Amino acid sequence: MSKVLVYIADGMEEVECLAVVDMLRRGGAEVRMASVNGKTEVTGAHGIRVGADCLLADSDPDSADMLFLPGGMPGTKYLRESEEVCAALKAASASGKHLAAICAAPSVLGQLHLLEGKKATCYPGFEDQLLGAEYCSDGVVTDGAVTTARGVGFAVDLGLELVRVLLGEEKSVEIREAIQHP
Repeated sequence: MSKVLVYIADGMEEVECLAVVDMLRRGGAEVRMASVNGKTEVTGAHGIRVGADCLLADSDPDSADMLFLPGGMPGTKYLRESEEVCAALKAASASGKHLAAICAAPSVLGQLHLLEGKKATCYPGFEDQLLGAEYCSDGVVTDGAVTTARGVGFAVDLGLELVRVLLGEEKSVEIREAIQHP
């Protein structure tokens, strides 16, 4: 079974997180949401409270096949400020694990130089933080072991793409049809 670790923080964009988690769980991935704020309840950018599956200290990124960063502000800022998150992203990248981020969060990957030589996208205004990447305006972009997405309007598409990456095209199409996604 594919394992995905999602880092969540106060101020995250709720739909970007939960739509992706939902698609991955529908696909059969084991998904754990780890709070970087030291508490099991995270409050999103729009005041929606989300329960984490674990705290950052208990998240075990080494056992994950993919690490995912939802966007939103100031959630993205908190992810970037976490030394543990940044170390886990660097280690995952070095070992060839898949990284994914949406909205402002691809900027974290860019600032860590994990997008060098790759095509990537992000929320408008964060392009200059995709250090070493070739920016493209597509809604969802997968280049090698990195998938990025522009924003909340592409959250379901990102989730379906991550299902495709981890679990195969057939599973992604099956979910797309089941949820009536065009």
